Amino acid sequence: MAFTTVIMENPQTGAQKPAPVGLSWTVLFFGFLPPLFRGDIKWGLIILAFWLFSAGLTNIIFMFFYNKLFIKELLAEGYQALVIDDRERQRIINNLGLKLPEVAGAPR
Repeated sequence: MAFTTVIMENPQTGAQKPAPVGLSWTVLFFGFLPPLFRGDIKWGLIILAFWLFSAGLTNIIFMFFYNKLFIKELLAEGYQALVIDDRERQRIINNLGLKLPEVAGAPR
């Protein structure tokens, strides 16, 4: 799958966050730091804990599913996809296996 980033927006606050889709190369190379920089303290600390006990091998495992975990967390907080064309939207939904709501009234 090609590297794709979905812009997620919280309709109540207007806050926007980029959410990469697919493999997390940043987690592979930098471990727990990318979740911390994204403001995802919970998963940053979880990855750090596993990293300490596995001598860094945990990065190989988390690279496969961290981005999906991050998007799930954003959806749970009320974020919605800002603008995605229909083909890209369907490809992302198929890859994630999640329903991806869009912000109402967002331009296409």
